[in-house]
Amino acid sequence: MVSDRSDGHIPLAVKILIAGGFGVGKTTLVSAVSEIRPLQTEEVLTNAGVGIDDVNGVEGKTTTTVAMDFGRISINDDIVLYLFGTPGQDRFWFLWDELALGALGAVVLADTRRLTDCFPSVDYFEERSTPFLVAVNCFDGVQKHSAEAVRKALDLDPDVPVVLCDARDRRSIKDVLIALVEHVMTIKQPPALEPARRPGF
Repeated sequence: MVSDRSDGHIPLAVKILIAGGFGVGKTTLVSAVSEIRPLQTEEVLTNAGVGIDDVNGVEGKTTTTVAMDFGRISINDDIVLYLFGTPGQDRFWFLWDELALGALGAVVLADTRRLTDCFPSVDYFEERSTPFLVAVNCFDGVQKHSAEAVRKALDLDPDVPVVLCDARDRRSIKDVLIALVEHVMTIKQPPALEPARRPGF
């Protein structure tokens, strides 16, 4: 296997899911933090989606993810995160099981204007005992609700972290991902990790 570094050191690969409702900012998050040009499967919303895709609160949205977003970020010399953004609409949920395979944990991105859109993601990870945290996307830097208010509204277990973030800000998202990895480490022994492979594996 070819190493990413000249000294032969191969970092550990960690797969993280980025989930949440339609229009919450998953594609923006992956794009903001990825150190490579992210792979995106965005398609233009058409009249065929009228009455199917709920755009209330995100009326300006013109595209949607139909398969996944993919990005990569190096946390340090020893850990590389591969980010897989899930599609938000109900009709694409059949893809989730494949995307979730082998994931260490997940970020559920939340928009307090459409908080109920988080429930399917929260339920999915709870049912599969997948570690996750909720990251509240503070649009335009405005914090409209506290983390504790969001926790109560989503009826989360006390040990599930709730953090505030800006999906457009690289540093903010790095903090979210570090918080997720730390959360996973506190609740269970991580599974054996494989050396990172170049995109295209």
